[in-house]
Amino acid sequence: MIKKIFFVIAFAAAAVAASALVKPGVETLRDNGFKVLEGKRVGLITNPTGVDNNLKSTVDILHEAPNVQLVALYGPEHGVRGDVHAGDKVGDSTDPATGVKVYSLYGKTRKPTKEMLKDIDVLVYDIQDIGCRSFTFISTMGVAMEACAEQGKEFVVLDRPNPLGGYKVEGNLVEEGFTSFVSQFPIPYLYGLTPGELAMMLNEEGMLEGGKKVKLTVVPMTGWHRYMNYRQTEMPWLLPSPHIPNPDVSDYYPATGILGELYGISIGVGYTLPFQLIGAQWIDAEKFAKKLNDLQLPGVIFRAIHYKPFYGTGKGENLQGVQIYITDTLDANLSLLQFYAMQVLAEMYPDHKAFELEGVEKRFNMFDKVCGSDQIRLRFTKNYRVADIIDYWNKDVEAFKARSAKYYLYK
Repeated sequence: MIKKIFFVIAFAAAAVAASALVKPGVETLRDNGFKVLEGKRVGLITNPTGVDNNLKSTVDILHEAPNVQLVALYGPEHGVRGDVHAGDKVGDSTDPATGVKVYSLYGKTRKPTKEMLKDIDVLVYDIQDIGCRSFTFISTMGVAMEACAEQGKEFVVLDRPNPLGGYKVEGNLVEEGFTSFVSQFPIPYLYGLTPGELAMMLNEEGMLEGGKKVKLTVVPMTGWHRYMNYRQTEMPWLLPSPHIPNPDVSDYYPATGILGELYGISIGVGYTLPFQLIGAQWIDAEKFAKKLNDLQLPGVIFRAIHYKPFYGTGKGENLQGVQIYITDTLDANLSLLQFYAMQVLAEMYPDHKAFELEGVEKRFNMFDKVCGSDQIRLRFTKNYRVADIIDYWNKDVEAFKARSAKYYLYK
């Protein structure tokens, strides 16, 4: 019986690998005999999303490669093996499967220190991202590049898809005074690049601290094209965060995540539809859905929903609101959807305006950091109208597209 179960699991894994149209960078690395790492002491920044199409961890792949000397692991938010909750600090440890030392990059230290890098020659990065600036993994990548530049270490990115595809760009650049780990570099909220392409841009455009440059190698994917969303790659999905359980949620995270920073209105985190809901006790679901649908926003439909969160905002309360259905990711202006929702709610419930709910003023600082500017909040709260922010939010998009296009590795 055990042998039969093992066979079924192995067969299923092989089927996934055989059907995938895209190979991640780690498979390209392996297909090329790990040549870029041969003869070097290797450190690896990764988490559970760093796998091949057979779900084998990059940690184990490098550890078992006969010509690779894996000497250190580095844990971003959630940890190398994914055993740390969102926002919780990651501690130094030893990886039980390999015996390799694990250094924390999401605790007291977020940028690798000289001591943490002293035993390596090259630092490898392999993490699946979701294409949104406020997701902290690209910040980890960037500051690690800075550290390697300072310490004379090489940096290698094993490339992976942008789940939103390679064309989706939205939001203003991060402005001076609003740099943080959720807005570490002057890029838009949605930036339309793979991790490897972004690393090249950070390196070549002087975006690393002090304009430093690191010796950078990007190991590309094979089979990926810019039009592809994640499901079109047919690659297996491993959740990069507990609230991103499938690749479709990558579309919804930028649609409600900024609103979620206020903690005043539920966005489905704590229910079975994270980032896909907007709800509160005082909302009439059917009227709210109708008014949002009356706006005829491109690429999206809203459905009335009643739900009770298991934890988080609105825990244990009967909430009403809308479930968001994104029908066309490219056509929809994902990041502005939450502002349209706040606009409609302000019209329907002037005593419950999103920025005037009890206690939310304590969250303004984080809201501004995620937006990369305080201008979005200040302009929007004058009249609660998207028309007051849309030009500012989109002002840097076309220039960034033109500037970033030179770093495209894929058509």
